[in-house]
Amino acid sequence: MRDRKALGASRRWVIKIGSALLTNEGQGLDREAIAAWSAQMAGLLAEGYELVLVSSGAVAEGLCRLGWSRRPHALHALQAAAAVGQMGLIQAWESCFQAHGRHTAQILLTHEDLADRQRYLNARSTLRTLLELGVVPVVNENDTVATDEIRFGDNDTLAALVANLVEADLLVILTDQQGLYEADPRRHPEAALVESADADDPALERMAGDGGVLGRGGMITKVRAARRAARSGASTLIVGGREPDVLARVARGEALGTLLRPAREPIAARKQWLAGQLAVRGCLLLDEGAVEVLTRAGRSLLPVGVTGVEGQFARGELVSCLAPDGREVARGLVNYGADEARRIIGHPSSEIESLLGYVDEPELIHRDNLVIL
Repeated sequence: MRDRKALGASRRWVIKIGSALLTNEGQGLDREAIAAWSAQMAGLLAEGYELVLVSSGAVAEGLCRLGWSRRPHALHALQAAAAVGQMGLIQAWESCFQAHGRHTAQILLTHEDLADRQRYLNARSTLRTLLELGVVPVVNENDTVATDEIRFGDNDTLAALVANLVEADLLVILTDQQGLYEADPRRHPEAALVESADADDPALERMAGDGGVLGRGGMITKVRAARRAARSGASTLIVGGREPDVLARVARGEALGTLLRPAREPIAARKQWLAGQLAVRGCLLLDEGAVEVLTRAGRSLLPVGVTGVEGQFARGELVSCLAPDGREVARGLVNYGADEARRIIGHPSSEIESLLGYVDEPELIHRDNLVIL
């Protein structure tokens, strides 16, 4: 999807709306805005679009219902606020969509749901079935049970992973800014809007700013979400959610917001799942030759090209592969635990049996279980 006019031809969208838009100046949910977005989405559904909605706002609504003026730091207090607020959030979306004869479905996910391959496939099947039925899935992180160690961290990341999950054509991130600017427009009012770019462009992160008070995300998380979404071939549009009739105008191909396009071909579904894993158990430090073999030749990672092992991990767990300059170049499921890996790195595969007393696989990571980032 290289241009704006192609947006209208796309049919499966993931739409993410953040807390800054959904809340009425910290006074709970902005139900008038929710009604307006619901009407726009109902119009797209009537034209044959398939929509998944990733909605923030549960914690912010919970704070309002509980009479709390500040977002708490304690995890259990945040979980309580999310549990209270999720009721109001879903009620608001359901009532607004029902006004247009549409049903919604509540989908609460944790990182563990997407890290486990079977649960990942179950979630994908459920979401696809809902789309076939014309139902709007309303997705949020299951804050009530998620912990700091297993949380997505923000709904931009969640939205990108959902875009991978359902193989969406477009991820639309509605925000309180008009798009991505070359510098933070609140501090640099002269900064120019970035109209389009490749999602993998490293310059984008330097342009991004910090998050706000109510939400956990900022422009930096949106840029990173676009990079994740691009793995399954989805473009990402970061656009001002308060623009009148914004979704219909996007479908018509109007030049709104910042379009971040995938710069390479989509990766296979299994490798999308691998790339989406957030809980890396350790690191393998590679020499330049190994980096070249992985990134250029698409081959497996052998012990001989590894110079160091960090962390403690077991066979089959996810590890990160780092270039000599510290860049993460790949992730994969390792064939040997950390202690075994430390004994065989730097050696040819033919020596594994003599070093360990046995051999499982000649590779540290097989190319089928490896994704290049």
